Amino acid sequence: MARALVLALRPKQWTKNLLVFFALFFTVGEDWKLGDLDAVVTQVSKSATAFVLFCAITGAVYLVNDLLDVERDRAHPTKRGRPIASGALPVTVAWIAAALLAAPALALSFLFEPLFGGVILGYLALMLAYSYALKNMVLLDVFSISAGFILRAVAGAAALHVPISPWLYTCTGLGALLIALGKRRSELAQAGDGAGGQRDILERYTVSLLDQLIAVVAPSTLLAYTLYTFTAPNVPEDHTMMLTIPFVVYGLFRYMYLVHNTDMGERPEEILITDVPLMVSILLWLASAATVLVVFR
Repeated sequence: MARALVLALRPKQWTKNLLVFFALFFTVGEDWKLGDLDAVVTQVSKSATAFVLFCAITGAVYLVNDLLDVERDRAHPTKRGRPIASGALPVTVAWIAAALLAAPALALSFLFEPLFGGVILGYLALMLAYSYALKNMVLLDVFSISAGFILRAVAGAAALHVPISPWLYTCTGLGALLIALGKRRSELAQAGDGAGGQRDILERYTVSLLDQLIAVVAPSTLLAYTLYTFTAPNVPEDHTMMLTIPFVVYGLFRYMYLVHNTDMGERPEEILITDVPLMVSILLWLASAATVLVVFR
């Protein structure tokens, strides 16, 4: 049962919570450059604490979502193997575990940093609204997912008490919206005629509509990031941040290739940790962006 509980918390999806480190990544460079290692260590520890607390909250959210979808998951070809749907994790235990995760994590979040706690509370409210209602509302379902990613980035900034360029929030939101649309497209393509039985909202989408929406969001994401690299106040004035654009272009193209040519789009968290070309492009982006922010700023 303990193993089933851990799996029900979906640790693979905790990679999404790495967004809380964005604030650290884009602001710690100045302290590092000045040699203020104490400040760097303090900021890193705060971001790590924020990450752990966010993982606890998201774990509770995943439990609640699976509890509400248990019957539909049992009719799904792959989701039927989830711990709650398969019966490996009893429903009562799952509800108790969700409460024991959410309540202390929320309390500790406010003790850690009140502003961070407010963001965590907002995220929890949004995700509960998604689980109970928004996931069945066309377009609002994917916008809710996108907002959840933005709140992760906001939480990271709140934990450190630092401002972040609005462009970063824009890029995060658009990128998350692209992932959500790709997920819906893959779910619809894989489910075929049985789409409605697996998820109500799929009956309100078509593959062609989702392709059109992706065709709007993908270039918007790239444009937003490109503008960020030479207009944000915290990037070098010599525009060297633009050197990171090719890695973002490749990452977007690679993700769209996987969505259209494989069945991995339904599991974006799997793409992030299993697709080597995409992982390499992300690592190269991180390395190049860190170099620019530390050396040239």
